[in-house]
Amino acid sequence: MSEVIYLLTICLPLATLLLIFGMRYSSTIKQAKLRFASDEAYRQLAEKAVADQAETAAALASMEESLRDLKTRIGAIENVLKEVG
Repeated sequence: MSEVIYLLTICLPLATLLLIFGMRYSSTIKQAKLRFASDEAYRQLAEKAVADQAETAAALASMEESLRDLKTRIGAIENVLKEVG
């Protein structure tokens, strides 16, 4: 038996196993990176939602104040109209 063939029959299966484990390791790393990126995107989306919710609450409070002011003014106008009429 030739030495080259003997070495090939030993080295090729070992190289194949190393290649398979290397690919699995690389795949696991890529999945973890993608999962981290996805989690980070969800985290940023949640932070944006909280900021938007706070902004909406502030706008709603401002609108309520304006509405309260308008109700007061309309009440005063109604009183004036009742006195005149």
